[in-house]
Amino acid sequence: MVPDHLNRVWLKALGLLRNPGTGILLATTSTLVLVLSLVGFTAEKSTERIARKPSLLDLLDEVARDSDSKKVLPGQQPDAPKAESWSSPLAQQCSGIDQSMRSRLLAKRRKLPQLRQSIPADPTNFGDRFRSNPWGQAINPVPRVVVLHETVYSLSSAVNTFLTPHPRDEDQVSYHTLVGLDGSIVDVVDPLKRAYGAGYSAFLGEWAVTNAEFDGSVNNFALHLSLETPDDGHGSHGDHSGYTAAQYDALALVLDGWLERFEIDPAAITTHRHVDLGGARADPRSFSWSDLQKRLAALGSLCQS
Repeated sequence: MVPDHLNRVWLKALGLLRNPGTGILLATTSTLVLVLSLVGFTAEKSTERIARKPSLLDLLDEVARDSDSKKVLPGQQPDAPKAESWSSPLAQQCSGIDQSMRSRLLAKRRKLPQLRQSIPADPTNFGDRFRSNPWGQAINPVPRVVVLHETVYSLSSAVNTFLTPHPRDEDQVSYHTLVGLDGSIVDVVDPLKRAYGAGYSAFLGEWAVTNAEFDGSVNNFALHLSLETPDDGHGSHGDHSGYTAAQYDALALVLDGWLERFEIDPAAITTHRHVDLGGARADPRSFSWSDLQKRLAALGSLCQS
């Protein structure tokens, strides 16, 4: 036990005095000044940290490798073709939530980091998001549209394709994330990077030309997610039996995270079929917007005030 006279010495050193009548510790003026100064310093540092919080554009700059072309071409980029208007099948929903589905999805969301697997694509199959086009005009690289696809064959086949080096530009392909029939989630390309999911494409009349030798696409401002095709859908013709409940759960969880992180409007979730300007894409076939609607609503992603 510390003697009382030593306690008094320490209290005095700290600028604290004990009222002999009440036993309450009283601070000296110098101590109050010191405490207030420390509080002010801490608050200033906290404000400084908040002020320095990087923006999405800052993050995109950090992951870029100076991808914008050094050579500026004369003239202007070609105009994007007039695209079809998009009426989203997803509706705002704040009530009528399936509570059992909500409980299931929230439980899965808590375990999501452990459920995701990262298998990075070969560097030839993805790139940086551009801040300017080959003509020196500024373009917005921030992700603001989500394009849904299907693998057409198995998930492992798609992964093998992305892991294979493709030196020729016309052979390069990738998605940001794949979702297996069993609900497994495989991240292939960092969302801050540009995946090559839709070649000749536009959304609501917008595309970005990042290579003067090719037509524009949505890739520079899109996120791409592909669902594994069931066995009866292998090939590119006709419909198939559709996607599993586990796939729709995983899809909703990935989308929920993207919508929040990049502040994307749910109405900007679309399909490869819609953005494709060549008329050759039909994916994702047999997709149920109703199943996605129920899950995003359960996660609160469709309740916008």
